[in-house]
Amino acid sequence: MASTRLTRTFTTPTNNKIWTLSFWVKRGSLGASQWVINTDGGNPEDRLHFNPEDRLNYYEQDSGGGALANFMPTAQLRDTNGWYHVVLSRDSTQATASDRLKMYYNGELQTVFTANTYPSQNSSNRFNTAGEHEIGARNSSSYFDGSMSHVHFIDGTAYDASYFGSTDSTTGEWKINT
Repeated sequence: MASTRLTRTFTTPTNNKIWTLSFWVKRGSLGASQWVINTDGGNPEDRLHFNPEDRLNYYEQDSGGGALANFMPTAQLRDTNGWYHVVLSRDSTQATASDRLKMYYNGELQTVFTANTYPSQNSSNRFNTAGEHEIGARNSSSYFDGSMSHVHFIDGTAYDASYFGSTDSTTGEWKINT
């Protein structure tokens, strides 16, 4: 397993109601909890991680450990040879709950979920707030095993996957927009 991570400590919060996270990921191993991105690593905490069933789970946790949001598509990401493009878009200002969180895999909006507890309207979360953010680990453990590329965090705008990628007209494969 890998044992490296990136961290950044934000000092001035900006918009923690509306944002987009986009990244390309290639899995190195399967069947274990592996953190993609995490905030603070305690209570409260927000995290995006692969669970032992190889599903991506986005979770917002309150100071008592309860779920403010729990969002997990049923699709399992088990290909260790190819790259996945993942977009997580959050906009809690939306009136319709299902518009507040959206996740895309290789350009496809995920619509079937193992868990889909959406954040409350106009709620804030820990991403993009003052405090440490980790990419590739949680509390210097639960390391992500694989490769990540083109990790983008967009502050204040909820984009869909077409902002970052498109389908190649010749191969039919999802590719990065340059």
